[in-house]
Amino acid sequence: MSKYSCLIVACIFCAPVAVSQRFSEAIEDNSFLIEEAYNQEDRVVQHISTALFQNQPRVFIGTFTEEWPVNGREHQLSYTIPYESLHPTSRGLGDIAINYRYQIWGEGDWAWLAPRVSVVLPTGDVSHGLGNGVLGVQVNVPMSKRWTNGLVTHFNAGFNLLPNAKVLTSDGNIVRGSLGTYSAGASAIWLASANLNVLCESLYSVNSNVHDNSTVSTSSVSIISPGVRFAVNTGSLQIVPGVAVPVVLGQGRVQANIFGYLSFEHPF
Repeated sequence: MSKYSCLIVACIFCAPVAVSQRFSEAIEDNSFLIEEAYNQEDRVVQHISTALFQNQPRVFIGTFTEEWPVNGREHQLSYTIPYESLHPTSRGLGDIAINYRYQIWGEGDWAWLAPRVSVVLPTGDVSHGLGNGVLGVQVNVPMSKRWTNGLVTHFNAGFNLLPNAKVLTSDGNIVRGSLGTYSAGASAIWLASANLNVLCESLYSVNSNVHDNSTVSTSSVSIISPGVRFAVNTGSLQIVPGVAVPVVLGQGRVQANIFGYLSFEHPF
């Protein structure tokens, strides 16, 4: 277990329950790379679109996610549909994820805590590198804490497993190997105003790589991502656009990418 996982487990069993603090209204559930621990409020749905642009090699990855409360805030269902453009002949849907999240801690507790489990469906075209051809599972434990009117932090620890996955090699063949990703991350958000936030997210992951001869190795990647988001409120509809610059450090290189975010949230 990583030190981040140990920290979260310790918080679950040892942190005291605090009296609910009253903070000013502000944007809450609109982070980019780090997951918050806020389930959707009862009868409020959120539609989230993201876009990641990478220059070398040229890659575009877009996602669309819908989050729905289930009979209150305790349970939440969502799905994520990815669209990937890896090169001119490799464009299309990737592997779709179906997500369930349970709100363990919420308002009135020391922090917010909402573990998530996801099933990854083999919907992508493996022959074009757009999926892995097997059912997978993903688990993430986000914890969120608002400290003051101007500061919120989020912490994540999780893993993703794809047993006996299909992998498209550089020479066009398909080989099999079990893939796993273990990650931990954190973010700090400055609530400059009720509708304007400045954030910095960090993420560290250890990833499995399957090679042409079916051997498996691991590599690590770190991401530091400064960004900004703001809200436009029109009646009961809240629109939140945002942009970030994720800087990837790993495998002997540093690369800056562009990340775009757009959320629509409204009652139903």
